[in-house]
Amino acid sequence: MEDMIIASSSSREAISAAPPSVSSPKKAAGGWRSIKYILGNESFEKLASMGLIANLTVYLQTQYNMDGILVVNVFNVWSGSSNLTPLAGAFLSDAYLGRFCTLLYGSISSFLGMVIITLTAGVNDLRPVSCHGETNCEQPHSWQLAILFVGLALLAIGAGGIRPCNIAFGADQFDTRTESGRAQLASFFNWWYFSFTVALIIALTVVVYVQTNVSWVVGYAIPAACLFFSISVFLIGRNTYIIKKAQGSVFVDIFKVIVAALKKRSLELASGHSLYDPPMVEWDQQESKLDHTDKFKFFDKAATLADPSELNENGMPRNSWRLCSVHQVEQLKLLLGVVPVWFTGICCFITMDQMSTFGLMQAIQSNNSIGNFKIPPGWMGLSSMIALSIWIFIYEKIYLVQANKSSKKDKRLTMRQRINIGIIMAILCMLVAAGVEKKRRDLALKNGSLVSPMHILVLIPQFALSGLNEAFTAVAVMEFFSTHLPESMRTIAGAIFFLSLSAASYLNTAFVNLVHHLTGRNGKSPWLGGHDLNKIRVENYYYLTAGLAALNLLYFNLFSYRYVKNNADVPESSRQEENDLEKKATA
Repeated sequence: MEDMIIASSSSREAISAAPPSVSSPKKAAGGWRSIKYILGNESFEKLASMGLIANLTVYLQTQYNMDGILVVNVFNVWSGSSNLTPLAGAFLSDAYLGRFCTLLYGSISSFLGMVIITLTAGVNDLRPVSCHGETNCEQPHSWQLAILFVGLALLAIGAGGIRPCNIAFGADQFDTRTESGRAQLASFFNWWYFSFTVALIIALTVVVYVQTNVSWVVGYAIPAACLFFSISVFLIGRNTYIIKKAQGSVFVDIFKVIVAALKKRSLELASGHSLYDPPMVEWDQQESKLDHTDKFKFFDKAATLADPSELNENGMPRNSWRLCSVHQVEQLKLLLGVVPVWFTGICCFITMDQMSTFGLMQAIQSNNSIGNFKIPPGWMGLSSMIALSIWIFIYEKIYLVQANKSSKKDKRLTMRQRINIGIIMAILCMLVAAGVEKKRRDLALKNGSLVSPMHILVLIPQFALSGLNEAFTAVAVMEFFSTHLPESMRTIAGAIFFLSLSAASYLNTAFVNLVHHLTGRNGKSPWLGGHDLNKIRVENYYYLTAGLAALNLLYFNLFSYRYVKNNADVPESSRQEENDLEKKATA
């Protein structure tokens, strides 16, 4: 662990040796005492960001008069950027700012972006005149779009500070050297998802309803206020956190390994050269040194001592861009090793993206009346969050509790099982969505109206299946990245997770435009595009996406699952045993 944990441990030892008359010690930092503030901050931050995301498609289509393809492009590019900036945030956090400051600055940027989005809703001149017809709608001016994009850009920058650090900062609060700390960390991933999801279910019903039926200004002012409250909660818990200092970015070490391996690409590994494998430096002795492995042997060249002159009189590399340690090389190998599972996650996330765009467009053109009450289309996303929350609650509070009573063995579903179930849920989501869309479209054409007589509640199953896809796949993939990579790479693990979401958004954008182009050739009616879903064939696009998900299921079970099985579900305990043996040997 870092300096603060060492100091905390030392203080506890000193107190235990003190006479009974000494006043009670200060509560130790970290643990669930800190997590409540972190989860509180995360809940209100997600409430604010989802208050925008849940209804952004409706906002762009109804207030900026964008057609279907442009809405999907803007939404997916912004979503992809929001999940790409965490790479920069991870670098700044590790190299300069630390996770606490990065989280704080990211939250402030998101707050400013949310204020600008609120202004676009409140100042009529910042957007085109609303158009409720199908044709001759005024399009937004370039400067109006520029202001909108500045607000979205600030939100994306804020996400770059928040997303790679919130999970890692929460994980920092547990001592994973102990069995109880590892157990708490395992539950933290599920509760991290559960806490903000419950907050969203309670609050988004109000936020989305206000945006759709009362006022977009008030509807966006509420998330802005939530962001302000999120920052306040985060700062209130300041004295309870374990705050680790920035100690250099692993990104730099990874680049050094790549450069050094390329410089020595002509070196023969079988020539008997030894590997540079020094002990861990003083500040990272609490983290176990990674042992040499035979995977990706090309990069072993970076740690190969080709000439004794590569070391100075102190035994240190003269050029760190030509000679790296075995530990640095193994960090890169671990990072490369998560790529197969990373690809699996991308395809699952592509299906999740469909509900945020085309799913909401289906809701806009469905009958949303219950008596005199109008159900906001953005409420359909609540079905996903409710399904996710119900599953996590059942799994953590019912299934695991009963399983532990009946058996002393760990009954948690393995990562492979959860990812497989998530992919199956993704396939079912697309198939159900296709069937529902065909029925909705047929009824609308039969009735001769823009809005289909099919009720909006018929869309609930497809949104619920999307939520279950997230509950199984997203949680499992996030946990895999965080537990597979060492503690020094936790921030990178968070960035990699959100990078997969970013890749899914960009690929989805390219996929949508490709399908639109190919299906609209030779004067044919395209599957996608335009303001009216009744004039296109979105159900065919859903079937195509279901086919891609089916291929992903085959890919995972024929290839990438092996890495999950061999390096995530099994070796966590074995790695810990190796660490314990190493500590005993050096004691």
